Amino acid sequence: MRQKITPTSIEKVMREDDFIVSKTDTKGIITYCNEIFIEFAKYSNRELLGQNHNIIRHPDMPRTIYKLLWETIKSDKEINAYVKNMASDGSYYWVIANITPVKNENGKIVGYYSVRRKPNRTILDKTIIPFYQKLLEEEKKNNLGNQMEASGKILNNLLNEKGMTYEEFILSL
Repeated sequence: MRQKITPTSIEKVMREDDFIVSKTDTKGIITYCNEIFIEFAKYSNRELLGQNHNIIRHPDMPRTIYKLLWETIKSDKEINAYVKNMASDGSYYWVIANITPVKNENGKIVGYYSVRRKPNRTILDKTIIPFYQKLLEEEKKNNLGNQMEASGKILNNLLNEKGMTYEEFILSL
């Protein structure tokens, strides 16, 4: 079992030309990661390969966003999402992620491919961070079984108000 990491307030900002790339199997186990992933996650390639991708999950990420991500890619659709990740030293980095299903020659999903790039800071500060904080606050008010349901209602209300899917909302920012 891996050691618990304590989040810090240290942010590492991606460079404009950075692309973090990884591949996982259908359960989220990392099968490939590029050097920029290794740099930002602050793990070695050996430490990352074979681990669940949630090794870089930051506790500031609402559970309902991960639920939406998994539901989308498992239904054979790609998704774009803002994600806050945590490195092995507790520092964090924001990304805009594009995640797509990978299929075999028979069309069966056999994994997922993710490319992450530097997000727009203004969108993060004005829209994503406050909204994710609102979702997290709702999750914290509820017991484990109701966390995603409670924050999911807030997410769905926002999307219904805007008449958009999550994907359309993110791409509209």
